Amino acid sequence: MKILNKIQSSQLFKITSLNGLSILIKIGIGLITSKVLAVLIGPGGMALVGNLRNFMTSVESISSLGFQNGIVKYVAENEENKLELKKIISTIFISVIGVTLFVGSGLFFFAPYWSQKVFGSGTDYSYVFRILAFTLPFYIISLYLVAIINGLGKFKKVIYLNIIGNTIGLLVTVFFVWKFIVFGALVSIIVTPSLLFFVSLYFISSEIPIYHFVNLKIFDTKIFKNLSHYLLMAMVSGILGPLVLLVIRNHVIEDVGLKEAGFWEAISRISTYYLLFINTLLTVYYYPKLVVSKKAKETKSVIWSFYKNVLPLFAVGLFTIYFLRNWIVTILFSSDFEPVTNLFFWQLAGDFLKSVSWILALQFFAKKMTRAFIITEILSLTVLLTSSFYFVGIFGIKGVVMAHTLTYFVYLTVLGIYFRKSLF
Repeated sequence: MKILNKIQSSQLFKITSLNGLSILIKIGIGLITSKVLAVLIGPGGMALVGNLRNFMTSVESISSLGFQNGIVKYVAENEENKLELKKIISTIFISVIGVTLFVGSGLFFFAPYWSQKVFGSGTDYSYVFRILAFTLPFYIISLYLVAIINGLGKFKKVIYLNIIGNTIGLLVTVFFVWKFIVFGALVSIIVTPSLLFFVSLYFISSEIPIYHFVNLKIFDTKIFKNLSHYLLMAMVSGILGPLVLLVIRNHVIEDVGLKEAGFWEAISRISTYYLLFINTLLTVYYYPKLVVSKKAKETKSVIWSFYKNVLPLFAVGLFTIYFLRNWIVTILFSSDFEPVTNLFFWQLAGDFLKSVSWILALQFFAKKMTRAFIITEILSLTVLLTSSFYFVGIFGIKGVVMAHTLTYFVYLTVLGIYFRKSLF
């Protein structure tokens, strides 16, 4: 009983429990969405959805300038300083509006070009990119509104926003896919995030008068310069990463087939669901601890705490998922997706190595090691791209998940050598 009380009173348990409801709802809604997509649009449609998601991630990174993490930091530090807070919010919004108008224009006027690059020459989804051009400002501003709410320490509101956003996403996806099949699935990916703008605007209005905080006259170039540190990291992970995945998926479509590319999208979706637990725990609990750890001994303690307390449980979870893979695919998708079961071993192996390396990679952000982050990220993306092309030529679609495992083995090895003092 004492052990149970000790666990329940621990900070790790409290933080994990606080996010638990939001994560479970997100996973539950994601599973329902995956089932709807699998039944109504099939593997081929899933592959196109995967391509658009990768493209959207890159567009988001460019349009948002990767400032979200910086916004949380600076808003939290200047919550009581109203003038400085106004400068931060004004600088953010003016920058975002300018960039989104520029990016939106490029999406609208060159829609046929983007359709060909993202979906291939055999299809024409130009209207998807024209719709994206109009919804993009609402989408990006909603990201910043959430970041400001987070920076103000209104954690419960952030959780409510996530729950509402995921629920809206489910309803919009089901409606559009039911009405317009593949085109509807693509449009739902674009429309859903922009709808969160109205919800986040409602939530933030009770905290600060956002309309009075935006003023062109108090745009601060110093604040913009400070935030640019986060832009460099976002340019690599948020733009190059999705583009590499897009190139790989298009290569799979051309060399193996559209249906097989859909199988890869399916296993990637499953991976996203269970990695949410690790990702959230690292972001909410371990990242702040790494930020305040100034000595190698303190950093080592944080890292090994993750390896001893979290990693073994995650490994057990991965073993369970592997043995239940046939049941999982049947429940989540349809009989057309049975070949996905052959991809589990390499995907799970790669994700385990990924989780081991994530805690080490967090030091790049915690200690602001921008150059080292960029070099290692480019290295991992290069390994992923080249090994995917090579393995796909030999093993077909299984080659992609094999390349995933190889990439994180190399990445973990490099990080282990680079951060050897933090480890040993």
